[in-house]
Amino acid sequence: MNGAQSLVATLLASEVDTCFANPGTSEMHFVAALDQSAGMRCVLGLQENVVTGMADGYWRIAGKPACTLLHCGPGLANGLANLHNARRARSGIVNIVGDQATWHRPHDPPLTADTEGLARSVSAWVRTSSTASEVGRDAAAAVQAARTAPGQVATLILPSDASWDEGGVVAEPLAVPAPSAFDAFAIENAARVLRSGKPTLILLAGGAVRGASQALAWRIAQATGARLMADYMNGHVERGRGRLQLERTPYNTDLAMEALARFDHILLVGARPPVAFFAYPGKPSTQAPAHAQLHVVTRPEQDAAAALRALAETLGARELALPDPGPRPQPACGAPAPDKLALTIAALMPEHCIVSDESVSFGRGFYRHSHAAPPHDWLHLVGGAIGAGLPVATGAAIGAGGQRRVLSLQADGSAMYSLQALWTQARERLPCTTVLLNNRKYAILQGEYRSVGATPGPTALRMLDLGDPDLGWIQLAAGMGVEGARASTMEECADLLSHSLRQPGPFLIELMV
Repeated sequence: MNGAQSLVATLLASEVDTCFANPGTSEMHFVAALDQSAGMRCVLGLQENVVTGMADGYWRIAGKPACTLLHCGPGLANGLANLHNARRARSGIVNIVGDQATWHRPHDPPLTADTEGLARSVSAWVRTSSTASEVGRDAAAAVQAARTAPGQVATLILPSDASWDEGGVVAEPLAVPAPSAFDAFAIENAARVLRSGKPTLILLAGGAVRGASQALAWRIAQATGARLMADYMNGHVERGRGRLQLERTPYNTDLAMEALARFDHILLVGARPPVAFFAYPGKPSTQAPAHAQLHVVTRPEQDAAAALRALAETLGARELALPDPGPRPQPACGAPAPDKLALTIAALMPEHCIVSDESVSFGRGFYRHSHAAPPHDWLHLVGGAIGAGLPVATGAAIGAGGQRRVLSLQADGSAMYSLQALWTQARERLPCTTVLLNNRKYAILQGEYRSVGATPGPTALRMLDLGDPDLGWIQLAAGMGVEGARASTMEECADLLSHSLRQPGPFLIELMV
């Protein structure tokens, strides 16, 4: 048995059965081992940032890691942006990165890079296997690291000779550490704050925005008069009927400061202190008011549901039904607008739909118009590195076993970063509907001009113009095997959306906004 064969066998023993791959010469023995294994599903991506984004989306829905296969340091570098997003989303991923043979590397061939240095910038765990006998042991440790709560990026670097040499040993799975226990003192402190009667916000993130935690947070809020909000950045929010009607802290710094101004206390449940996305001249970095006290109830690696349950019991908060969001909306009519698209999506999405949201500026207000939608899962762009939406949608569809419709809300400029994901959707016949929001510009940056106080010159706005030349999205999609059509009104969008949801494979709707 060579090292590559022991690697695949160890991954399968550790319940890693999906590999998102963009391989090269250094990984051919690993590719051969993957091909010889009936238990491993291999999904090809045409660019490494698609590969890493798919692994991120897979974790968010499947709840277990996939592995990636990346070609040497430059291939890892291509995938770093979506590994950054995955790290911020706290997704568990096992990267397998090929490298030069140990005896070839000292000659400094062209693809030689500081692969470990690149990996450390996005990984919680990094190791290079030196010999075939170490590969299985190292793979088991990588899976253990990736599955450590709440989820981590682990990177195993695999020199060619460690892959092709004989002497591989299959390793037994390693125990996954339980989530860190909550701090009883933090629960008592939170109860004291909530009993004080002072204006208090409970800010939820991570595991605290999933269904069971939402119900507990609602009990606590109703018993104490506290307000509830979700952090602006969450990798996976359970939403729709039967879930809490949570709103997010606003993206805009001024709006966020206004929303938080009334609170004397902010309880952080899996959330970080509210911070502006960027620095702006004359504005603070932190969004909470200066007089507010921030209290950590749970850190991201702690069990938020258990902590909220303990807090509810401490307060004697009785069980309550979640509020009814009202009737399901009807599809909107007329010219496209953010509220109309949100209402139309809420009206037409199937139960247990998965939404991959990279709508950027167009979609910041989608939540308040979609609370009455059927139960669904909403996946956000967490790290801010654009180009995640289409790959995350693709990986989520595979993580759901192809049994749930995935709706990708996609800004046009961001889509260009990783449009190769459409090819993978077509190749795998995935149930993905993409609503491509085509405003033919980087609209978010036009707004940022105002926020930072910069004055655009005569050519600056042309730099943000995506309409010259026309990108031709329908032609791009068709060239990759994805059906598609253009919509200029909400009626057309609703008709196409209804049609796409009945299709077995991918479909792209170019909505002219």
